[in-house]
Amino acid sequence: MVRADGLNWSRSRSGPRMSAVPPEGEPAYDRGVAFPHPPASALHALNILIVQDPDLASILERAGPLPWRTRAPGFPALLHGIVAQMISNQAATAIWGRLSALPGAQEPEGLLALPDDLLRGAGLSRPKVAHARVLADAFMSGLLSAEALGEMGDDEAIARIASVKGLGTWTAEIYLLFALQRLDVFPAGDIALAAAAAELKGLNARPDPKALRVIAEAWRPARSLAARLLWHHWRHLTGRPALDDFPV
Repeated sequence: MVRADGLNWSRSRSGPRMSAVPPEGEPAYDRGVAFPHPPASALHALNILIVQDPDLASILERAGPLPWRTRAPGFPALLHGIVAQMISNQAATAIWGRLSALPGAQEPEGLLALPDDLLRGAGLSRPKVAHARVLADAFMSGLLSAEALGEMGDDEAIARIASVKGLGTWTAEIYLLFALQRLDVFPAGDIALAAAAAELKGLNARPDPKALRVIAEAWRPARSLAARLLWHHWRHLTGRPALDDFPV
């Protein structure tokens, strides 16, 4: 697809994809920092975004190169999402570490075999223990699978994940963004994204999810990269670590 601005974008059944070969003359990207960097396709899209929106470009100028955070597709990534719901990154990191240390906890069958007191001891609330078991049942029954979700389009995959009790749209969007590395997903219900957008755009108040989705329309078809930049911006402003920060 050639957009009105002359930039080349391609589209597949699972969503928009960018050319893997950046065109000549794109801005240089500093890879001299010791963490994973965006792949070529995402880097091309990133360079388009920062040309289109100087506010996004200013994030890289202030916060430095964008770390490319990913998660392996499947049960652990969605379990990770349940752990992270409605708590700070620091608390989620601690709970995830304890949960991951339990034998079998990152496999559906193994988690179902663990007693509630062990899961509660790792730091999961009673509702999250229940939601983790529902998630494990969904993988055991075949309602969810890494392979099937990977083949679905964005809207279909989000709807399938969000249909499982305890997951919801935010968890589904985070999964598509980090585990499936989709390029046009925007978790508008994320508080950090709203706070970062308000600061970056000089808004008087933090936008609600509906207003934030309207703002994000300008970043199609690479809203996932805009979200990554906004999280990068917020971490830089607040000094708060990401849930999956890399050692440097």
